[in-house]
Amino acid sequence: MERLELQGGVANSRLVRRQSYGAAMGLIHSVRLFAAMLLVFAAALWIAPVAAQPLSPDVPLKIVAFGDSLTAGYGLPAQDAFPAKLERALKAKGINVEIENAGVSGDTASGGLSRIDWSIPDGTDAVILELGANDMLRGIDPKVTRAALDSILAKLKERNIAVLLCGMRAAPNLGGEYARGFESIFDDLTRKYDVVFYPFFLDGVATQAKLALRDGLHPNAAGVDAIVAGIMPKVEELIARLGRNKSRS
Repeated sequence: MERLELQGGVANSRLVRRQSYGAAMGLIHSVRLFAAMLLVFAAALWIAPVAAQPLSPDVPLKIVAFGDSLTAGYGLPAQDAFPAKLERALKAKGINVEIENAGVSGDTASGGLSRIDWSIPDGTDAVILELGANDMLRGIDPKVTRAALDSILAKLKERNIAVLLCGMRAAPNLGGEYARGFESIFDDLTRKYDVVFYPFFLDGVATQAKLALRDGLHPNAAGVDAIVAGIMPKVEELIARLGRNKSRS
C-alpha cells in the first residue's frame, strides 16, 4: 500500500510538473503574441504619417525653374522673367506656389548637370527643366546633350522630384540630320522617365519679332506672357501629378 501511495505521489508530481510546464509555455506564447501585436501596432503608427496624403493648400508648392537665359529672363527686369510671371499666373488661379528662378544665361545641358545638386534645394516638389537651346546654337553633338539631360533626369528621379521637360527645336541651318538627332532627345527622355512634356518652349514666340528683344532670340515681356500662356496646361498637369503621387510628412 505504501508503495502504491508512493507511486501515486510520483505520478501526481509528474502531472503537476506537466501542468506547470504547460502553463508556463502558454504564458510564454501569450507574451510573444502580445509583443508581436505591439510591433505591428507600432509599425502601423510609424507608417501612417508617411502614407499618401493630399497636398495642403496652406503649404506652397516649391517649384524650381531650371534652365538657361530663356528661364533666367535675359534682358528683362526680374519681375518679367518666366518664373516670376508663371508664379503670378498660377496664384491668380488660386494655386499656392513658389517658383525659384534657377536659370543661368549661356548654360548648356552639361553646365546644368554640373550645378544640379546645389541648384535644386531640399524640399523642392517639382522642376521645370529648360535646357538645350545653347547646345543647339553651338552645334554641340546631340549625344553630349542627351547624356547630360539623361543624367539630370536620373538625379531628379532619384530624389523623387517631379519634372516638366521643355523641348527645343533645332535651327533649320543646322541640317536635317542634326535636327533629328537633337529633337529626338526630348521625346526619348520623356518616354524613358515618364515626365510631363512641353515639346517647344518657344512655341508661338520663335520668329515673332514683336515678341522678341532686339537680338531676335530672347523673348521680351510680351513674349514671356505668350510662353506662360502656352505652357500653363502642362504646368497644371505637373501640379496634378504632385497631388496624386507626392505626400508631405
